[in-house]
Amino acid sequence: MDMCCKVLVFFSILYSVTAEIYIVTMEGDPIISYNGGVNGFEATAVESDEKIDTTSELVTSYGRHLERKHDMLLGMLFQEGSYKKLYSYKHLINGFSAHLSPDQAEMLRRSPGVKSVSRDWKVRKLTTHTPQFLGLPTDVWPTGGGYDRAGEDIVIGFIDSGIFPHHPSFASHHTSVPYGPHPSYKGKCEDDPRTKLSFCNGKIIGAQHFAEAAKAAGAFNPDVDFASPMDGDGHGSHTAAIAAGNNGVPVRMHGYEFGKASGMAPRARIAVYKALYRLFGGFVSDVVAAIDQAVHDGVDILSLSVGPNSPPTTTKTTFLNPFDATLLGAVKAGVFVAQAAGNGGPFPKTLVSYSPWITTVAAAIDDRRYKNHLTLGNGKMLAGIGLSPSTRPHRSYKMVSANDVLLGSSGVRYNPSDCQKPEVLNKKLVEGNILLCGYSFNFVAGSASIKKVAETARHLGAAGFVLVVENVSPGTKFDPVPSGIPGILITDVSKSMDLIDYYNVTTSRDWMGRVKSFEAEGSIGDGLEPILHKSAPEVALFSARGPNTKDFSFQDADLLKPDILAPGSLIWSAWSQNGTDEANYVGEGFALISGTSMAAPHIAGIAALVKQKHPQWSPAAIKSALMTTSTVMDRAGRPLQAQQYSETETMTLVKATPFDYGSGHVNPSAALDPGLVFDAGYEDYLGFLCTTPGINAHEIRNFTNTPCNYRMRHPSNFNSPSIAVSHLVRTQTVTRRVTNVAEEEETYTITSRMEPSIAIEVSPPAMTLRAGASREFSVTLTVRSVTGAYSFGEVTLKGSRGHKVSLPVVALGQKR
Repeated sequence: MDMCCKVLVFFSILYSVTAEIYIVTMEGDPIISYNGGVNGFEATAVESDEKIDTTSELVTSYGRHLERKHDMLLGMLFQEGSYKKLYSYKHLINGFSAHLSPDQAEMLRRSPGVKSVSRDWKVRKLTTHTPQFLGLPTDVWPTGGGYDRAGEDIVIGFIDSGIFPHHPSFASHHTSVPYGPHPSYKGKCEDDPRTKLSFCNGKIIGAQHFAEAAKAAGAFNPDVDFASPMDGDGHGSHTAAIAAGNNGVPVRMHGYEFGKASGMAPRARIAVYKALYRLFGGFVSDVVAAIDQAVHDGVDILSLSVGPNSPPTTTKTTFLNPFDATLLGAVKAGVFVAQAAGNGGPFPKTLVSYSPWITTVAAAIDDRRYKNHLTLGNGKMLAGIGLSPSTRPHRSYKMVSANDVLLGSSGVRYNPSDCQKPEVLNKKLVEGNILLCGYSFNFVAGSASIKKVAETARHLGAAGFVLVVENVSPGTKFDPVPSGIPGILITDVSKSMDLIDYYNVTTSRDWMGRVKSFEAEGSIGDGLEPILHKSAPEVALFSARGPNTKDFSFQDADLLKPDILAPGSLIWSAWSQNGTDEANYVGEGFALISGTSMAAPHIAGIAALVKQKHPQWSPAAIKSALMTTSTVMDRAGRPLQAQQYSETETMTLVKATPFDYGSGHVNPSAALDPGLVFDAGYEDYLGFLCTTPGINAHEIRNFTNTPCNYRMRHPSNFNSPSIAVSHLVRTQTVTRRVTNVAEEEETYTITSRMEPSIAIEVSPPAMTLRAGASREFSVTLTVRSVTGAYSFGEVTLKGSRGHKVSLPVVALGQKR
């Protein structure tokens, strides 16, 4: 008996160790594309851009049928208890995810009725003044009835780390008009298991969490991750407030108000689908389940500040995997999808968002910069950053280095220059002086924080603190951090050396190196007020760059990405008091952080405003309106610039290209009235896939349940508001179709320009469109000289009634 038990335990452990999570797709249409044919079940398919009627008995019964088939297959193949099904996917793709051994996965792969078996892969987070910068209060919100109507009845779904529902950015009473029941949203609200209170309040209209894959993988810790929609990270609250947070919420930290925060669409409703977690990110199985549920519930917009850790090894193309295929289903159901481009910049081909049905958002630096300075006793002024008050005016303070004020040998076990532990420093020597600390690798790794430096300085009674960067690795990003006491970070290594030299020259020591007297003096300036720059916007250094890739051999795609640029650097927004994602904001109500994660919800919120004004527009039409009205000029009237590394690995500015910004920086007021749109639907997306070289038609059918059509002839003919030709040999002509969405007839003149190595012609040179009418035009590109580099250009359609739309052109000339 004992031996038997030991054998059983052994096999149990072996199963748990070797089992992994797999996503399985099945033959048979999902609800969104089922046209009938199964005995006893009528068609449930929707037209392109049409929502699923989940209240229909036809939909629910067919959904139950699919789930039964998933369960029957698993039950026939495997013994009960040897596997665990995590989710059934029914609405956008037909399949399921399960915790299986590799042998079981291989058995499934060979089973009749199974299309594909993909091992799950991880995703990660791609981590307020911007309404004014974008002109929303003056140019956009008034057109919809003011800020208290901006985004009315539009539901934005957030696939993120959850929400902190008690934040004033999400309060339902923070509005003059109470929220009533939503006319069509059908999502549910989980209760907080600790307080038994609902996460919803009218502003937050849905709140669910998805963690079955995380639990099966052993990654989920309920004490840290919360088995509820509660945000244990901060990221989800931040992104939700950017898109749809209440208007005019005071941003207060350390007794200072940094302004008032607002979402892009402050009246929009928030639906939370938590599938990301603090320590490990998330699993695609959970994310796909969250997307499937969001579309079922009836969201209008999806905001995704999430991207893969690495490409899934089981797919050959970037466009076809369970994640992108689910989002294709979402767009078919009329949902606009905004996704962060990724934070791998400034290097080329670092995008993590690839597909034409997704709006891929790059990150810009807006016009607000925070700077500060340290004035030394010798009169030299050193520039730095620090969101802090100044030391007392017209007064200098002695400066003491942390290494010189240690208590005995207590610093041996720690790095005392980090200033993370006040108990290792001598309070008598620090009190009333400025504490000098070193910015070590611990700050980059996250085990040290500027917040903790400020707490140490305050605990010791210091007049302020200075963090000194003595060496820096390429890519190290320094953001200003709010502090309640005077503080500054000196990021320029040469300036740090000036400070160190001054300190060493003025500090008297004995023959053993111990300080006899501190004579170095300094004062810290006021860093609380931002400086506004006309050079904005600029493409942020971290923002991922094109060209887009069609496969994981990194071959270029005939589709421009990113699509658009939006603010994503130093964005003030809500934070979860439980949030531990950013050490500098633990326990705070707001955070100032950067990432394409912050750019994507800007576009999601602005898309909500466009959707509110034009409720019948397709996701592609909304995307087109945003892209074609964007700007490629900064506030000073100069071409956009991008942060880049110089040959000496220092940050510099270069002229930006469409691989940096897509079509340009978003212009919300123009997007409400674009004049023309480049529309596209489900068949167009299939045409793009089917004509892209290297994609197997069988693989396309596996993910879309639809046979290929080749009427598009070439993927460059996909009706995108941009043109990309990655392999231009001699001459190629591409076509585009525009639709007049204005209320009156308008005549457009079409002009083009291109860099000299490629010639460009458009035909016809002009065309007149009645309201609602569509017409095609062609663009012919001809190689003049092969340079080995992409050429950039633009096609502009200028209307007789003042409308103007532009689409970027990128092409790489080849000999053959």
